[in-house]
Amino acid sequence: MAKPQSLTINSYNVGFGDCFLLTFKYASRSRHILIDFGSQRRPVNPKPKHMVKVAQQIAKDCDNKLDVVVATHRHQDHISGFVSNKSKSAPGDIIAKLKPEIVVQPWTEHPKAPPDAKVAPTRALRQAHARKLNNLHAVAATIPEQLKGLRGIDRATHARLKFLGENNIKNKSAVSNLLKMARPNKGRYVHCGSASGFGRLLPGVKIHVLGPPTLVQTETIKDQVHEHLEEFWHLQSAAANGDDKSGSPLFPDAPSGRSPASTRWFTARLNQIRAEELLQIVRILDDAMNNTSVILLFECGTKSFLFSGDAQWENWAYALSKDKYRKLLRKVDLYKVGHHGSLNATPKSLWKLFRQRGNAQKKNRLQTILSTKQGVHGSESRKSEVPRRTLVDELKKKSHLTTTEEFGSDLSKSTTFNF
Repeated sequence: MAKPQSLTINSYNVGFGDCFLLTFKYASRSRHILIDFGSQRRPVNPKPKHMVKVAQQIAKDCDNKLDVVVATHRHQDHISGFVSNKSKSAPGDIIAKLKPEIVVQPWTEHPKAPPDAKVAPTRALRQAHARKLNNLHAVAATIPEQLKGLRGIDRATHARLKFLGENNIKNKSAVSNLLKMARPNKGRYVHCGSASGFGRLLPGVKIHVLGPPTLVQTETIKDQVHEHLEEFWHLQSAAANGDDKSGSPLFPDAPSGRSPASTRWFTARLNQIRAEELLQIVRILDDAMNNTSVILLFECGTKSFLFSGDAQWENWAYALSKDKYRKLLRKVDLYKVGHHGSLNATPKSLWKLFRQRGNAQKKNRLQTILSTKQGVHGSESRKSEVPRRTLVDELKKKSHLTTTEEFGSDLSKSTTFNF
């Protein structure tokens, strides 16, 4: 049976987002898998039509033919590059012309529940969960307009609401383009333990789907734990979860005394309350979407490569509870750092499994790739910054870390493993 001779991983400089091309080189021809293509904030000093240029570079790197497209989940920073337009000049149009054989997405993106009686319980849960996500997407779509009328809200709330609102819009054009590429019979909608749907395209490579779990496997993906001292990369044992726990007054700028508040002040406070209500809604959606991230582990010979999208603790918890997956994860040689280096996407129990982590003198030391941009999401003052400083320090200490922030004006950089 044919086996690949090498794997080259191209990481693309999309700013705050993810985009990776895996090229398995065979004696006959290379096979190319694109994992995500999105951005919410461009890199520093981007060139005009930056994402078009990235798409053109992808086309060049894959010799104008993709075998597989993987869209780990629906967030803008992972799929916005798949957007198309009427003139067929958008980055997504360039990708579509590469005619992928298979398009992989999480089970939540399935256009309709399968009629198979064996998964009947999943069908109702799938539909209910999809309806919930779509309703929340509808709220997110209204946020840019609502923000214009919410005068007087504090800057931190405005920034968080703007970021989460933008990232959680349905990305209709990109979603439609992915669906179009998946037809006819090219779409694969995966969950933990399912077949990847493209194993036949990569002879000699084992592909394990570790996430997301279905709601039948676990309902933990519907919610998010904000603080977990044993698993998350808190700055200190009593670190805040992103909400203000400093004990500061609710309305710090309000005049004191018994005099009645002004109408202007009252309106600003109502706007602040409304903004915080909207923020809670999009946080729910943000958590839910991250917990639908596809997690793929590629195994070839003695080498293993882990790509986890934005999978958070609730997504990981199911796989980490299974001995067979823990055994696989111990052998990882390259780890694409989850969720741009956030607090809860690289659980410590996962990190400790990697046998190849160690100091700079360790043979065949673990390699890690981090696609991120500082100052986009969260803040150090609220102990919610992305990438998480404590995690980045650990990655630098115990692995060979490559971060897209180091790319400068380069569109991409590559790493090659020989088999």
